[in-house]
Amino acid sequence: MFKRAADTSEEHSAALKAGERPVANDIPDEVGEFEDEFEDEFESEDEILEAGVDGRPDAEREEEEKDAMEVDKQTFIPGRTKLAPGEVLSPDPSTYDMLHTLSTPWPCLSFDIVRDSLGDNRKTYPATVYAVSGTQAAGGRAKENELLVIKMSGLSKMEKENETDSESDLDSDDDSDDPILESKSIPLGSTTNRIRAHQTPSQSADYSRPPQTITATMLENSHVVIHDVTPYLTSFDVPGTVLPPSASKPLSTLRMHKSEGYALDWSPLQPLGKLLTGDNDGLIYVTTRTEGGGWVTDTRPFTGHISSVEELQWSPNERNVFASASSDGSVKVWDVRSKSRKPAVDVKVSKTDVNVMSWSKQTFHLLATGADDGQWAVWDLRHWKPDASAPSSQIKASPVAAFDFHREPVTSIEWHPTDDSVVAVGSADNTVTLWDLAVELDEEESREAGLAEVPPQLLFVHYMESVKEVHWQAQMPGTIMATGSSGFGVFKTISV
Repeated sequence: MFKRAADTSEEHSAALKAGERPVANDIPDEVGEFEDEFEDEFESEDEILEAGVDGRPDAEREEEEKDAMEVDKQTFIPGRTKLAPGEVLSPDPSTYDMLHTLSTPWPCLSFDIVRDSLGDNRKTYPATVYAVSGTQAAGGRAKENELLVIKMSGLSKMEKENETDSESDLDSDDDSDDPILESKSIPLGSTTNRIRAHQTPSQSADYSRPPQTITATMLENSHVVIHDVTPYLTSFDVPGTVLPPSASKPLSTLRMHKSEGYALDWSPLQPLGKLLTGDNDGLIYVTTRTEGGGWVTDTRPFTGHISSVEELQWSPNERNVFASASSDGSVKVWDVRSKSRKPAVDVKVSKTDVNVMSWSKQTFHLLATGADDGQWAVWDLRHWKPDASAPSSQIKASPVAAFDFHREPVTSIEWHPTDDSVVAVGSADNTVTLWDLAVELDEEESREAGLAEVPPQLLFVHYMESVKEVHWQAQMPGTIMATGSSGFGVFKTISV
């Protein structure tokens, strides 16, 4: 099963299975307060006045204090490195171009980045990101759950010790201070298991108007609600925008599922909107938006999985094809035109739950999967050919690449939007890892570098408590947003 948010208490607990709920002890007073991990610490006036009063030079005292700190600068390797009592992890600022964190009143299992009109290939700072998310309130407080429409602006570049002022100015448009977080909320009344956004072309002749942004949210109560969040996004940037009470009303509420689910995906090749949803009973439904704005669900579900459907992905280049991943350890490929509602290809890819899956948008025959045993793998769909003598039987295939680096379940995986060799992976071991499949390093070089246990394709390890989802911001090269039990993180490393 897809793992729910961990307890937000100080002592980290293991990832929770579906059905278990964390209990939040403290609720922040405000939504979305940025936490600056590198906030300056100012000494009090009294402490400043005391400096140097013992007769020793300041340099001598500072050297003594430095020796007493005992900072261990070794690299933390998940599942291998153990922290001693009292030790804490601290990111190396020199390895990030940008790093920001923010918290919300409740953990968010899922979110999606919304494409904006600020342009592609943005590399200047401060940066801006728009997103949608859904909360997971503590047990007994489900009515407090909300859909959050978010704008994060003023995301500044990480200051580097050796960077000159002129170099910094080249990457920055202005000298903004703290990041700004704005949010609008829509009541949901139930935990969000998965949320995805879809944009449709403007129906107006006025091309200056933004596209319509709609969201589909899978709730714990098994309903799927569809909202138009365009007015909420507009209100961030158009002063005086008034949101009427009707704006929070769903465009449609789908009730075909009898159990909750986590699998949800919009077709990238159907502009009006075509939605896949899968549940814990192993059933998959297709819902289509009509020309008149209505929503029609085909009452005949796709069947074949013997356990919960954990992930659904439309093909990026074939409008009638999609893939599903399940806790039965299989990935199946389907054709929506099939009258039998059975899979065209059925492949066993893991001995454990297949939690997540990502279809490459650059190389269409590559599919990445992440499993409950911590392994993630890349598959070449050209090798998935059913047995001619038994076309409905399950086949076994070998991945073109497989990695056992993570020791806890993989909770998120996503191909880089423009580089078909780079993959981001989120894991319950509290890390987001970045990988480059194009990197090659022989065993002798690995031993000489002292990295025998670290695959050469591993580019970066980012620490984040109980990671749930990871997404690339496609309009800002190398920028990643992730959600975990402690809130959201937006960062860009020097590796990608």
